[in-house]
Amino acid sequence: MNIHLSIAPLMSLIAGILILVMPRLLNFIVAIYLIGIGLVGLFGVASLSLR
Repeated sequence: MNIHLSIAPLMSLIAGILILVMPRLLNFIVAIYLIGIGLVGLFGVASLSLR
């Protein structure tokens, strides 16, 4: 059985959990998420996918 996870949904899940636990970090979490999604878009998902 193969499980393929891409990095974008995993990052959004972690960001959502962190926002629920620590709402004061919202600006930093959103900034890190956007930077991560931008890097995934620039360099491709294939190099950052988990297998």
